[in-house]
Amino acid sequence: MKFLHIILFITAMFSLDAKGGNDNMPIGGRSAGMGSSSVTLCDFWAVHNNQAGLAGFTSKAVGFYFENRFLMKELSRKVVAVVLPSRSGVFGLNFVNFGSLLYSENKVGLAFARSFGSNFSAGIQLDYINTHLGESYGSHSNVTFEAGVQARLNKNLVLAAHVYNPLNVKLSAETGERIPSIIRLGAAYNFSEKLILAGEVEKNIEYKMQIKSGLEYRVVDKALVRFGVTTNPMTYTFGCGIDRKKLKVDISSTVHQVLGYSPQISICYYF
Repeated sequence: MKFLHIILFITAMFSLDAKGGNDNMPIGGRSAGMGSSSVTLCDFWAVHNNQAGLAGFTSKAVGFYFENRFLMKELSRKVVAVVLPSRSGVFGLNFVNFGSLLYSENKVGLAFARSFGSNFSAGIQLDYINTHLGESYGSHSNVTFEAGVQARLNKNLVLAAHVYNPLNVKLSAETGERIPSIIRLGAAYNFSEKLILAGEVEKNIEYKMQIKSGLEYRVVDKALVRFGVTTNPMTYTFGCGIDRKKLKVDISSTVHQVLGYSPQISICYYF
């Protein structure tokens, strides 16, 4: 059984879907259920996905996210974040941990976002990244940044863009390996107060372009369902959410045809 886990771990690490090399994967059960499309969403997890989406926040909030990728604890991802509105804008702080004792990535991000008029917002985040290899291989620490914008063209249509690590910072001076630069462009359309369709394209300089799309439907006042799809590799997603005034809980799963299920859960509390 232990040998099987080792084989699965190696397979997952080299799968494009695993993206375990400081690739800034989208965070949050809502986004995960919508095919990982997140650049246009204005929710709590914009603190990680696109900081411009924080600009409209008026309440302090705290959140936790957990992903068990391919049902393997070695590929789990854990996130804790807080959002703090102020007179000058909205601040956010998030901590992301991926991996295990053999290989781990830790990222601390300090974000700031604000609105410019009623239809445009922008955000930026400073990132501290630590990559640790087990045994005696040591670790590397780097500093980079990311930034995003969102524009509401009308009451139904939102356009957005986000760039991560535009300077293509080196991960290791010895090997020349770099933290990947990632750009995402997306749009979301609100057909009604109950139905949202979101889509985006993502280009990681190390991989082929991905297309992500998903929809969210509010079944009743406090309950939602979500579905989505992502290309390269082809994965399918689904999820549901409970949306109360102060508490939001989102549960979702990604389905890879070869490697299986990756369940996610996020919990947010608004003060």
